[in-house]
Amino acid sequence: MRHFIIDTDTASDDAVGLIMAMRYPGVQIEAITVVAGNVPVDQAVQNALYTVELCQQSIPVYRGMSAPLVRPLFTAHFVHGQDGMGDIGLPLAGRRPAAGHAVDILVDNIHRFGGDIILLTLGPLTNVASALQKDPRIAGEVRECVVMGGTGRGHGNITPVGEYNFWADPDAAKIVFESGMRLKMVGWDISRTYAVLNPQDTADLRGFGTPLAAFCVDIQATLTQFAMNQSKLQGFDLPDAIATAIALEPEVATETRSLFVAIENESDLCRGQSVVDHYGVLGEEPNTEVVLNASRKRFWDMLCDAVRPL
Repeated sequence: MRHFIIDTDTASDDAVGLIMAMRYPGVQIEAITVVAGNVPVDQAVQNALYTVELCQQSIPVYRGMSAPLVRPLFTAHFVHGQDGMGDIGLPLAGRRPAAGHAVDILVDNIHRFGGDIILLTLGPLTNVASALQKDPRIAGEVRECVVMGGTGRGHGNITPVGEYNFWADPDAAKIVFESGMRLKMVGWDISRTYAVLNPQDTADLRGFGTPLAAFCVDIQATLTQFAMNQSKLQGFDLPDAIATAIALEPEVATETRSLFVAIENESDLCRGQSVVDHYGVLGEEPNTEVVLNASRKRFWDMLCDAVRPL
């Protein structure tokens, strides 16, 4: 049994990742910690609780940081809808998170499982950076931290060079990438290359006829329009879901390299850029395993397995 903590700013692609993790055999999710990002933190908590309930699980969900470390919150409502779940009328209110703050839960659980926690981050890194500020020792106690954020090579999705999760709180991302934690970065370039679902894919997914399959498709309503119009994709992509797949099965990443990655947090133009030193020109020791290529087939098979009838 592998022990996971998932840190999320729960919107439509996060929810698919959560379902994939909850339905994967041999994985115990010890906690879901929630951070502000795609939507305000209280909405993200409700979205996580609804998704856990839909999967008939009893995983504790904890409310975390409500704003970036030093900057105002800039949500992604324009991508995921006002409720973060496609604005399709889901009852996303009234559920109560578990007692305790996400930052404390991260520190306590990482210590409790000393060296045996896989940390999967699907949103801005505010909770994780805050946990590191509270207790820097946890950096050495995480078995692996799989980060959905940045770009290994290629363009950004919120600025020409910035991916949203790092752009939303670049100061937190900088703390995490300088912490010494064992990091694996799954950038947006991997999502737009290997995790795009076109209309035929969504029809095939819906064809499983389960509530989970319909949910995973329906909540992408606003994301689909953004992805096709702004990102010029042939459908919608699922960055958090393919990061989850790689955390669950490292072999989904077919090519990785150990590289030095720095996070830009001072420039307005390049805010949140993941500066990946592919050729070692900075002379710094590698601090990140950067995913460069992935298996589209295995990702698709894992997604189908997550929503098919039991």
